Amino acid sequence: MDIEDLQTFVAVADSGGISAAARRLGVSKSIVSRRLFRLEAELGIQLLSRTTRGAALTEAGATFRDHAARASAEIDLARETILPDGDLRGRLRVALPLSFGPTHFAPVLAEMALAHPQLHIHTSYSDRFVDLIAEGFDCAIRVGYLPDSNLLARRIGPITGKLVASPAYLAAHGAPETPDGIAAHQALMQGTETWQFLDGEKIVTVQPQGRYKADNATALAAAAVAGLGIAWLPDCITYPFVQSGQIVPIMTRYPPPPAGIYVVRPPGQYPARKVRVLAEMLSASLVRNPEIWGLER
Repeated sequence: MDIEDLQTFVAVADSGGISAAARRLGVSKSIVSRRLFRLEAELGIQLLSRTTRGAALTEAGATFRDHAARASAEIDLARETILPDGDLRGRLRVALPLSFGPTHFAPVLAEMALAHPQLHIHTSYSDRFVDLIAEGFDCAIRVGYLPDSNLLARRIGPITGKLVASPAYLAAHGAPETPDGIAAHQALMQGTETWQFLDGEKIVTVQPQGRYKADNATALAAAAVAGLGIAWLPDCITYPFVQSGQIVPIMTRYPPPPAGIYVVRPPGQYPARKVRVLAEMLSASLVRNPEIWGLER
C-alpha cells in the first residue's frame, strides 16, 4: 500500500473534495483521482462517495480514515527523524494576515527558506478567516483572540493594543474617558465587531458605531491619522504613528485584554516538524525584535 495514496485519501477526507485536496497536496486533480482509485482497488472497497459538491466518506471510509491518518503521521515522523542535519523538505503552505504579515512575518519565512533549501514555502496573505482544511493550508498565523474551533493552536507570543486617535480629531471632538463614552464618537472598524476593555479585572464590552470601515488594520490606522475617528488597533500597527505624534493613545486607564500571536493547524496526532520549526522561529523573532511589535524589552 503506497503511503502517498493513504495521505491523499486523508487529504480528500479532511478537505471534503478532490479539488481542495489537490491544492493542499500541490498536485493535479487527476493525480488525486488516480491515487484514490488505486487505493480503493487495492482494498476492494469504496471509501468515498463522489458527488457534484465534493466527496463524502462512506461508512467504511470513515473507519479507515483514522487508521490512514495515524499511519501517515507515523511515516512523516519517521522521515523527519532520519533527515540529516535537521533538513526540512516538501511543501509548507501558510495563511497569514495581510495587515502586517508582509512586514512582520514574511522576513521569518524568508529566513526559514534560506535555512532549508529543500523546503517549498507557499504563502497567502489575507485578512479573511481562511478555512485551513478546505483550502489546504498546513497552518496559519493568527493574531488577536482565537474563537473556539477544532483547530490546534500554539501561542508564540503576546500582542498588545490600544485605543488611538489623531490630535486633530481630539481637538475637535475630545476623547472618551470611559468605555461608555465611545458611543459618542466615530469608530473606525473592520465590520460589526465589539471592543473589549479591562476595568480592573472586569471585562467591559462595547458596541462601537461609525461610518468608516475597512477589512485591514493598516487602512484603519491611516484613517485614524487622517482624523476620521478613534480606532482600536494593535501596537505593532500604530507604533510608528504614535512615535511620530500622528496619533496618540487615549482612554489608557482601560486597556484591551491581553491577546496573542498563534500558529494554528488542522487537528492531527502529530504536528509536522516544518510547522513546529516555523513556530519556534517566529517565537525567537519576537524575542529578538520586540520593538517592531510595540513590545518593550
